[in-house]
Amino acid sequence: MPEHASRPRVAVIGGGISGLAAAHRLQQRLPEHEVHLFESADRLGGVIKTTEKDGFLIESAADNFITTTSAAIDLCRDLGIESELIRTNPGGGGAQVVSRGKLEPIPPGFMVMAPSRLWPLLVTKILSPMGKLRAACEAILPPRKKVEDESLESFVSRRFGTELFERLVQPLVGGIYTADPSRLSVGATMPRFLEMERQHGSLIRGMLASRRQNRRRTETRGGARYSQFMALRGGMSRLVEVLGRTVPANHLHLGTPVDQLAKTDKGWQIREGNRRSLDVRAVVLATPSRTSSRLLEPVDRVASSELADIEYASCAVVSLAFRRRQIARPLDAFGFVVPRVEGRSILSCSLSSEKYEGRAPEGTVLLRVFMGGALQPELLRQPDPQLIETAMADVAKLLAIRGKPILEHVTRQWDAMPQYHLGHRERIARVTERLAGLPTLALAGSALNGVGVPGCIESGQRAADQIAAGLRGNTGANQQLTGVA
Repeated sequence: MPEHASRPRVAVIGGGISGLAAAHRLQQRLPEHEVHLFESADRLGGVIKTTEKDGFLIESAADNFITTTSAAIDLCRDLGIESELIRTNPGGGGAQVVSRGKLEPIPPGFMVMAPSRLWPLLVTKILSPMGKLRAACEAILPPRKKVEDESLESFVSRRFGTELFERLVQPLVGGIYTADPSRLSVGATMPRFLEMERQHGSLIRGMLASRRQNRRRTETRGGARYSQFMALRGGMSRLVEVLGRTVPANHLHLGTPVDQLAKTDKGWQIREGNRRSLDVRAVVLATPSRTSSRLLEPVDRVASSELADIEYASCAVVSLAFRRRQIARPLDAFGFVVPRVEGRSILSCSLSSEKYEGRAPEGTVLLRVFMGGALQPELLRQPDPQLIETAMADVAKLLAIRGKPILEHVTRQWDAMPQYHLGHRERIARVTERLAGLPTLALAGSALNGVGVPGCIESGQRAADQIAAGLRGNTGANQQLTGVA
């Protein structure tokens, strides 16, 4: 760890996508400063990791990003790798859901929690006639008089009925948050739908209005159009690699866990395990909330305690490859999700080779099977061979697969998914208030206000903007913490 510098320094602690985005933005905003990045592991990227094996491109975590927010696309453009972005394969069948042992297409226009088109919902095989009638009644149900947070399960069941929640919403949300929906805050995860109920009185009416508005916007919008999801040709590690190169080698500290953080007259002092220290003007904490909590304890015990109480879920990603002739069922979707009421051991399955080009050799199919999460944590205790066998038992039956995989790869993501439980927004607001008087200290990461690659990028960039403003004397910059999407 360097002891002297000719320029003032700032530090980013944590080398996941949030920390990398923060370091990149800080170098743009503060060219007169040295930006030092500290990562406890021996590589950058956090959970994001792309592995090439026998011609297969295997993703250990996110394999793409959503484009409804432009953060990831803008960053790729800024880094000069926009030309490496790829869309989902044309002609793909979208997503499916397991329904009474069979794969059925998710109704077109169904957007995680509500339909933007009524007819597909009325003719789907996923819901019973009574389930469809109950869901359709949402359009005439009165809104809740007092708009307040509630669990995702309670909110959807109240508006659309239990069947639609169990058969569609629970598996879709489970694929995003690997969470227990009875504890998940709808205000922290899907605030758009709370606002729809308040503004339109009904989610169906709100979705129809939003669809009309989007159609008009599309008709008048120029410039590049992107599909809803995009990936990088060489895998998501390509983004990590290019971001990492923007940090000068002598400012990048891998295998360097930061153990202590202390306030000083001129800024902050950070210490690593062997007790070497570095004095910096400002710090971005882009670490999991428990690590941030530990580092913040001598700074603000209340904020530290709040962050320590954020729970995480773990999951396993089992990648399986087959020769195409081993699979009897037509591969007419990009993947499928599995409702808990189906009683199976997997959460979802992504057909990587059908979704994006270059993921598998010709004549082969690559699957990514997700297991565990908040509802089935015990599965992660299984050894790799048993976990593969458990995954195979489900996918072989659902996709009519004969024989054994030609490739197997297991990744366990321990404590990787922050759980936005009831009260999460209020918790983050309290942390923001506690740290408001420290404009040269910023938090970033998925535990705050947004999971997924774009959410982490925005979190890191906003933390960097807060630091830049704080170093220039704008003490109100901390308020941006609660605005991360």
